[in-house]
Amino acid sequence: MSVKPAGRVKPQRVERAVKTEIEWLVDRHDGAPNFEMRRFKIRPGGSIPKHHHPDIEHEQYVLKGKYRVGIGGRVHAVKAGDSIYIPEGTTHWYKNTGKVTAEFLCIIPKKDKYETLYEGEAGA
Repeated sequence: MSVKPAGRVKPQRVERAVKTEIEWLVDRHDGAPNFEMRRFKIRPGGSIPKHHHPDIEHEQYVLKGKYRVGIGGRVHAVKAGDSIYIPEGTTHWYKNTGKVTAEFLCIIPKKDKYETLYEGEAGA
């Protein structure tokens, strides 16, 4: 069991992203056996480039703001209260064109290896 007060988790810069941070709210270090939960913050003008995870699906819930998310070949405009499902192996990306910081929760299955392949790289 783990309870973390708000503000206890230190934000980290997201690899290859622009103006984007991640907070690992619940993860394997908390003893979670099956899932991990992260909070992403994408500031205005921020983005996460096209990428995929070969064997990790995502369930996401938009907390604040509005942004665009590309999933496969489709682009979706999302806002607070929307839910998103990204199947494993599916290319996805994010872009905040709004004026406020966008935030979303992302729940993923716990895996021994968390692999991110960016578009245009070997194996992508």
